[in-house]
Amino acid sequence: MAEETQKPEAAAAAPAEEVVVVVEKEKEEAAPPAAPEAPDAVVEEKQAEVEAVEELKVEEKEAEVTQSASFKDETNIAGELPDAQKKALEEFKQLIQEALNKHEFSAPPAKEKDTKPPAEEKKEEEQPPPTEEKVEEKAPETVETEAPPPVEVKEEEKTPPPAEAPAPETVVETEVVETVAAVEDDGAKTVEAIEESVVAVAPPPPAEKPEETASSSVEPEVVPKDEPKEEEAPPPPPEEVSIWGIPLLADERSDVILLKFLRARDFKVKDAFTMLKNTVVWRKEFGVEALLEEDLGNELEKVVFMHGFDKEGHPVCYNAYGEFQNKELYQNTFGDDEKRSKFLRWRIQFLEKSIRKLDFSPTGISTIFQVNDLKNSPGLGKRELRQATNHALNLLQDNYPEFVAKQVFINVPWWYLAFNMMISPFLTQRTKSKFVFASPAKSTDILFRFIAPEQVPVQYGGLSREGEQEFSVADAATEEIIKPATKHTVEFPITEKSSLVWELRVVGWEVNYGAEFVPTAEEGYTVIVSKSRKVGPADETVIADSFKTGEAGKIVLTIDNQTTKKKKLLYRSKVKPDSD
Repeated sequence: MAEETQKPEAAAAAPAEEVVVVVEKEKEEAAPPAAPEAPDAVVEEKQAEVEAVEELKVEEKEAEVTQSASFKDETNIAGELPDAQKKALEEFKQLIQEALNKHEFSAPPAKEKDTKPPAEEKKEEEQPPPTEEKVEEKAPETVETEAPPPVEVKEEEKTPPPAEAPAPETVVETEVVETVAAVEDDGAKTVEAIEESVVAVAPPPPAEKPEETASSSVEPEVVPKDEPKEEEAPPPPPEEVSIWGIPLLADERSDVILLKFLRARDFKVKDAFTMLKNTVVWRKEFGVEALLEEDLGNELEKVVFMHGFDKEGHPVCYNAYGEFQNKELYQNTFGDDEKRSKFLRWRIQFLEKSIRKLDFSPTGISTIFQVNDLKNSPGLGKRELRQATNHALNLLQDNYPEFVAKQVFINVPWWYLAFNMMISPFLTQRTKSKFVFASPAKSTDILFRFIAPEQVPVQYGGLSREGEQEFSVADAATEEIIKPATKHTVEFPITEKSSLVWELRVVGWEVNYGAEFVPTAEEGYTVIVSKSRKVGPADETVIADSFKTGEAGKIVLTIDNQTTKKKKLLYRSKVKPDSD
């Protein structure tokens, strides 16, 4: 959008420049013929220089785009950065060090104080001239330019010793009376009278007194030799500024944070420094450090929550906007400005606590995997939700750069896909590469592409449940595809005097499930563990079962898919020795 707004301004500015050029040419026609040729040559040279600069900018932008396009291979190890990025990081650190030395991160309030005294000084300096103007009013109105000299004479005559003062003052007063009388008769005479008074009175004293004032002014200038006393005081130590618990210039962890700001601004050092400075100021104004200790309740723990890790080790944050279908929860969260402000503070607090758990070492995980569930979401029709969400997003974008590893949207309705297509042209390639959208039918498969099933909550098609004891996220699950209209079997071997526990899930279910124990000995009998039955989506999310035996054999699970669609099967098992 920024580009679109800039184009109209450029278009509006162009005609104005053309008009100016035309006017100059018309004026130059009246001048000698040699005059117009020089400006044209200068204009052409300037235009050539501008075009050259624009070409360089285009090349720089193209280089920045290539850097952004390859963000997947980015490293946080300073020694492995490309030369251009390494140089930008060093320049960035130099700017930060200078700012810390000058205490610029806490400078905004001080600047306002510094700007006030000069204004007052200017006012004081401007105060003496009005006295001169007041004296000028006494002089004749006919000649304004000649009024200041006698006024200066009067002021200078008042400054000398009392013995010399009376004589010149009486002379001036008499002359002024004469001039006033002369004004009534003839204006020309008044001019002569004033000139005579100036010649008679002004020359002797003023010549000496300015020198005295000058000499007196020179003497205080010599006094500043005592000023080194102030310079002898040691300068204040550099300002200490930390962000997310890490100093800005401490160690390798600081480099990881600084690289986030640089990447957010395509390694434009000045822009990154401005962003960092604004972030530090905002954190102080918002009271982020104190916010960490506030108790904001747990009413929204089902709306936004952390659960598990993706396949690359990023912590996963789930945002379930469908929870706001609860009218009571919606009103308690967005009912008025105070409640919306509390929601914003809660969201920032949640994010801050999550960030503090990240690993900011160069080889660590310092980003979060975001899952946005739009199932039963209130949508854009809820004005309060839209305003609060936009406000939160703006704060996150401005003050939490490069903390998102991936943005996955699941259970996306058709209207949201259409909305995304509209805003997609305004997003950078770097941002769009992090977005993934999945319809309700494909949501689970998309999650499994990035997150292992044992790490995905059961409500999203995974195996992870609260309060489970037999299995944890450390127990990997196996994924298999069941073809349409086929029976699929899974076998778990079992030894003597042991117990076998297992759990399985078919995404979407609508299949028949059964389990039996088949002994290894030929003379043994098959034992039905679970009678074959049809399981629907609403019946069970995960089937957990176990079998204890005193002889060797195997557990056979049978899944009969009678539908025309393929199904995804998830299962895992564990053998527990018999304690008896």
